[in-house]
Amino acid sequence: MSKKKKIEKNKDKTVRSVNNNIRSSVRKLNPILRNIVGKKVDVAIRDLEFSEKRITKDIRKTINSAVANAENNFQYDIDNLVVKEAFCGKQVIMKRFRARAKGRAAEIMKPYSNVTIVLSEQMKQKEKEHGTKG
Repeated sequence: MSKKKKIEKNKDKTVRSVNNNIRSSVRKLNPILRNIVGKKVDVAIRDLEFSEKRITKDIRKTINSAVANAENNFQYDIDNLVVKEAFCGKQVIMKRFRARAKGRAAEIMKPYSNVTIVLSEQMKQKEKEHGTKG
């Protein structure tokens, strides 16, 4: 009794790339991903290159993978690509224990995350003139 869903064929020219099992927490990834949304791909890669965070290397690889997908699979112009969305989600958490004094143990959490980058091709738009005069 369910209706058939219509399959959309890349109408808005988006490409996505997913990187699973990144060895970092969501809390550390979110500020970096929020920083690159809305930027052109080359600017985003440059910003990540000069960041001092360890995890930016993996994010940069994910963006480069999305650019390669756009170029090879969809024949998009890489100069017009913009980071439309960038988000992360929780994955597995490895739990380890460290011995402490008096027979106790301290828990060590080793979280993993997955990162999704969505790129879209943005065509150059004509500049709108402001105002009513002339």
